[in-house]
Amino acid sequence: MSQQKDQFLKDTQRIAFDENHRKTIDFNISRYDKAVVLGKRQYVDLEIAKERAARIKRNVVNDLESYLKEFEFNFQKNGGHLLWATDAQEAVNNVLEIVKKHHVKKLVKSKSMVTEEIELNKHLAAFGVESLETDLGEYIVQIAGERPYHIVTPAMHKSKEDVAELYHEKFNTPANLSPEELTYYTRVKLRDKFVNADMGITGGNFLIADKGAIAITENEGNGVLSMSLPKVHIAIVGIEKIIPSIKDLDLFWSLLSTHGTGQKITVYNSIITGPRKSDEVDGPEYMYLILLDNGRTNLLNKEHQKLALSCIRCGACLNVCPVYKTIGGHAYETTYSGPIGSVITPHMRGFKEFAHLSFASTLCGRCTEECPVKIPLHELLLYNRQEAVKLGVTDKKFDKIMRAYKIAMKKRWIIETFSPSLKNIGVNLVFKKAWGPRRSLPKFKESFASRWKNERKL
Repeated sequence: MSQQKDQFLKDTQRIAFDENHRKTIDFNISRYDKAVVLGKRQYVDLEIAKERAARIKRNVVNDLESYLKEFEFNFQKNGGHLLWATDAQEAVNNVLEIVKKHHVKKLVKSKSMVTEEIELNKHLAAFGVESLETDLGEYIVQIAGERPYHIVTPAMHKSKEDVAELYHEKFNTPANLSPEELTYYTRVKLRDKFVNADMGITGGNFLIADKGAIAITENEGNGVLSMSLPKVHIAIVGIEKIIPSIKDLDLFWSLLSTHGTGQKITVYNSIITGPRKSDEVDGPEYMYLILLDNGRTNLLNKEHQKLALSCIRCGACLNVCPVYKTIGGHAYETTYSGPIGSVITPHMRGFKEFAHLSFASTLCGRCTEECPVKIPLHELLLYNRQEAVKLGVTDKKFDKIMRAYKIAMKKRWIIETFSPSLKNIGVNLVFKKAWGPRRSLPKFKESFASRWKNERKL
């Protein structure tokens, strides 16, 4: 058993029976559920929109190299500096080189899962640079010393009382501040940081190939401030975020907002084409884009799992997943949790360490049903499981049990030979520990074959 799997099992058992945690998550996700139902009403035919988006993203995945070349040409034509990073370390090194070049001491960051993926804040701190998260949820988890809990809502696991207590502990604010008061306090505190930052770092929701532009969608305006006030802007984006044309943006922006938060469209939507032009008064003097691979080409080489690269990071699959809603985001110990994380993480970080995530699913199919770009997530989890078996990284005890089960099921006399009491003893010996301390194993009674014979005698 890998260290990650062992920790996963311990964490899930602890979190699943934490009543306060379940209460908070159930409340927060229920609000999203209600909003998403209302948001979907803007579509005359949602399935057609999803089919169109799925077709566009599949075409991109199947011809990713040519779209990246088109984007690179247009982005550089706009005056931007483009850097390629094969892995997390190369991306971090690129950022640190730019930091060193521009003598950066303070920077602000808008919400970005890719920067979490490469653990950028940790490396910047070691380099002596102050890196401050400016998204409210990200800011909360940063001062709490935690990782984001959810792709869209980083502090979903915290109630308003938890946040008030955290602020009281960190900033000596009154212990019972309301959400509005907490938000205002954060806004005032961050405003000075935006004005005095040497650099701003963002992610990117979409890369627009025909314009060489980056599209960012957000609700707080911190992304706009992070990329426009400092003199240097760095965007770090995964290579899979390409869409072919700016004409596709209205489709993807609305699908992302509807499935992510239930909004018809998010509050702030920006298209960045490069650094400030000579006739412009706003924007950075220098614009850098780091395109990150970090295992994505491993997925691209898979016949089936490469469809996961279509993901637009709306978080909808997390919100409907019964496993995610039970164990929460932190138990996965990955940047991307829930169904999409369980599909992509083994390919990006190694099957030996993370194959267990592909087995942490009921395969109910709700994630597939909800996905706005129609990724067959539950099917891809099965392909991952198949690959884990072929690679020999599954539990060897389980493999032996399944081989014995196969033999027994193919030869009825083996099943009928043992009495119910002997079967119960055998099952207890094999499965009791795996079944967990809070559940009782089912009991064998009369077999169906015996019952059938007895009833036919009546």
